[in-house]
Amino acid sequence: MSPTPPSSVRRVACIGAGVIGGGWVAHFLARGYDVTAWDPAPDAEDKLRRLVTAAWPALEQLGLAEGASADRLTLAPSLAEAVADADAEFVQESAPEQLELKRDLLAQLDAAAPPGVVIASSTSGYPMTDMQTTAATPGRLVVGHPFNPPYLIPLVEVVGGERTDRAAVEWAAEFYGVAGKSVITMDRELPGFIANRLQEALWREALHMVANGEATVEDIDASITEGPGLRWAFMGPILTFALAGGEGGMAHMLDHFGPSLKSPWTRLEAPELDRALRDAMVDGCERAADGRTYAQLVAERDQGVIDVLRATGRLDGPAR
Repeated sequence: MSPTPPSSVRRVACIGAGVIGGGWVAHFLARGYDVTAWDPAPDAEDKLRRLVTAAWPALEQLGLAEGASADRLTLAPSLAEAVADADAEFVQESAPEQLELKRDLLAQLDAAAPPGVVIASSTSGYPMTDMQTTAATPGRLVVGHPFNPPYLIPLVEVVGGERTDRAAVEWAAEFYGVAGKSVITMDRELPGFIANRLQEALWREALHMVANGEATVEDIDASITEGPGLRWAFMGPILTFALAGGEGGMAHMLDHFGPSLKSPWTRLEAPELDRALRDAMVDGCERAADGRTYAQLVAERDQGVIDVLRATGRLDGPAR
């Protein structure tokens, strides 16, 4: 699909430089790529460079690729100039989650990028089928859905739309792997993809419990960080459940606990997000933050993920 093999890519264009786009920029810089970024906001460059500077200590702990440097970042004056350069070998779009905006932007990128270059969208939920409708060559458009922050969380979910060439999906999946990501290549489109659908189920149940006064924000967070979250970090929910069946594995677990699936434990319909529920969630998070600033919380989160990665053998080096 792309004239450049995934392992030979040297320059990436990142379109949109907010939290997700900026996180992609930091990740690609840390992996030794030249990065050209564009964002229409007047203060985009200052914010992006601050984000990269803030992320760099965590990236140094993760391990920088040979030649990695924040100095390899260039800000382009226009969308077309960001991707039209013949050296641009991959494009990552990270615009706000508005379907018409995504649709128009991907069509512009398709018109401006060199022929054959794969263009990926960071959308967190829109199917590529819905976003590629106005592009002249939709075959090269794929979803490359990351997790925040993209420079730290390994997962990226890759899937094409109805008009996407399979070769583009395969190329993108291989490229993300070369670029240091953990890749799930989906065989079919699914609104919200995989991880977001699972997160959404937990999120909705949490909102119900807060709305009904059944649990506090602090209770819910502790129930994960002090419970299943410690197992999910390295084993995932399905294999964790299989171990609940002992030597009989998943089969015994289902035979033993299967009837409980009929119990009305969860309420997957979204509750009404009224002022009372909103205030309860906001107030609970403020209590949980306990005076820590956003920057302090981000630093603690980043260090925590790094420590978990080390503790589970997925990152070399001593813990701090």
